[in-house]
This record gives sequence, C-alpha cells and structure tokens, in this order.
Amino acid sequence: MLLAIDCGNTNTVFSIFDGENFIATWRTSTEWQRTADQYYVWLRTLMSLNKIDVAIDEVIVSSTVPRVVFNLRVLCNRYFDCRPYVVGKPDCLLPVDVRVDSGTQVGPDRLVNTVGGFDLHGPDLIVVDFGTATTFDVVGRDGAYVGGVISPGVNLSLQALHDAAAALPLVDVTKPAQVVGKNTVDCMQSGIFWGYVGLINGVVERIKDERARPMKVIGTGGLAPLFQQGDALFDVFEDNLTMHGLVVIHRHNKEMGN
Repeated sequence: MLLAIDCGNTNTVFSIFDGENFIATWRTSTEWQRTADQYYVWLRTLMSLNKIDVAIDEVIVSSTVPRVVFNLRVLCNRYFDCRPYVVGKPDCLLPVDVRVDSGTQVGPDRLVNTVGGFDLHGPDLIVVDFGTATTFDVVGRDGAYVGGVISPGVNLSLQALHDAAAALPLVDVTKPAQVVGKNTVDCMQSGIFWGYVGLINGVVERIKDERARPMKVIGTGGLAPLFQQGDALFDVFEDNLTMHGLVVIHRHNKEMGN
C-alpha cells in the first residue's frame, strides 16, 4: 500500500493509495520539529478511527520544507520498513523533462503538479496552484516543465496588509457582494478577491500570448473553487492534482526498476 505525502509551507497532506483509488486523506499543519514517532501516532490514530487496516510498505514524498524530510525518512524506515522516494532528489526519476536555467531549483510541488497535469490532461497546460504562494506552472507540448510565475499567496497578502497597516483587520477570503465596499472589511475583501481574479487572468493571458498556442488552464489548491466564482478562470479544477502526480511519479520509478 502506497502512502503519498505532500508537505507544503503551511500544511502537510497524507493520502493512502490502494493501487486504484485514494482510500483516505488527512491534513496536518507543517511543523519541522515534529518527530517520526509523532507522525506515526497521529497517522495510526486516524487510520484506526476510520477503520483502515492496511500495511503501508511504499512511500513517496514531495516537500517544499527541506527540514521536514529527515523525520519523514525516519518514519518510513522505522515504521514502514521502506526507503521513500523524495521528489527532487537525484534517485527519484521524473517522467517529464525539466527545462529551466542551469542551477535553478524548481519546487518539488511544481514538478509534481506538472506530472499530474500532463498525465490527466495532456500537453500545453498552465497549472495555477493556490498555496502559500500562488504559482503558475507551464507544461510544454511534450509534457516538460518549461517555467512559470510565482506570486504572493492570497492569505499571505491578507496577513501582510494586517501586519503593515495598524488600522486594517485580518479578514477572511470571500467573494464580496459588490466591487465597491462600504466598510473596511468589504473593501479589503473586494481588493483581494477581484485583485487576484485580475492577476490570474492577466498572467494567464500573457503566458498564452508568449507561448502562441492554445493552452488549457488547470486550477488546484484550496482557494481555487472560490476564485472560479469570479470569472471563468480555469478550464478544469483538480482537487487532487498533487497527489495524482505523486502516484504517477511513484509508478514511473517502479516501472524503471528504480
């Protein structure tokens, strides 16, 4: 049984894949201090509560927080008796090329989204991921990762407004009833919501112009469904894109005898 782990800057997601479907998915906050023993107790408790009695013997990890990887490796070695594949490490093979400037480090989550998007939807994609950062990743005509765009994440922008301006409160992200706000909260929510709709539309259109060919736009990440209400931003929304990409990468490594 395969355990796929996606560790982001804010949250870490654990999903169990039975070879055909994800049978369980859980989310926890990302804390690099969390030990292998703590991970195991947390995971086994959730498996027990959900009456999931399976033996995990394979693991694949994508992590944008390098310090977390050590304890996840210990978790796999100590409790699952396996050596995990870690996306971005030389011994974890990718089924697609990465075409960026020499010496550039591409976030493993972006590579995984590229693989997942290409497997599900073919070439010529723009993958928009709403995480701690809002990223745009471009998938070429042969499935290669060919570059992208990084913007501040939605919640990061809200936190920055609150931290930098004493009079501005910390507000939730929501679609406002109208563009012109009548109070501070409405004004902030309108600025964030419609500002990001404009950002997404603008960046996507510029990428399409630069690539000079039709491209499908894939939305993923927790806030993608919210922003889809603002306009027809995405052609497709994929809730489990990253997890699907991890499964594809794991399968590729097994097929290559790695």
